[in-house]
Amino acid sequence: MYILTVNGPNLNLLGKREPEIYGTRTLDDINAMLVTAFAGRVELRFVQSNSEGAIIDAIHEAGFDPACLGIALNAGAYTHYSYAIADAIAAVPVPVVEVHISNPQAREQFRRTSVIAPVCRGTVSGFGANSYVLAVNAILNLGEE
Repeated sequence: MYILTVNGPNLNLLGKREPEIYGTRTLDDINAMLVTAFAGRVELRFVQSNSEGAIIDAIHEAGFDPACLGIALNAGAYTHYSYAIADAIAAVPVPVVEVHISNPQAREQFRRTSVIAPVCRGTVSGFGANSYVLAVNAILNLGEE
């Protein structure tokens, strides 16, 4: 059994891009933190893409895999306008938790709308890299309901 973490556009630049907003941890640092935090509990798999189609493909593949418990998704800027990603989330039976390092509600107006939130099981935002830990925990806890 595994949980897939999907990261969208520009998240490959974590640690370099606007560290005052996103912190100094790289995406590799966050992934390693997750592997350590959940060692012995669940396998974690990771995808990062700047391409909308690749993100949709990853959601489709994991979303219909009986071994996948859920998807933690930081869609980056696609959060605000990708109805195609929203449709992919709605199409799969596994729970998808929306993740944000920063708090979009405390930022620019255009970031305050999520077109994927209505089809996600929940949203975790504003806790830095720990938003991912909270999202993975939420998916694990869903399996215990």
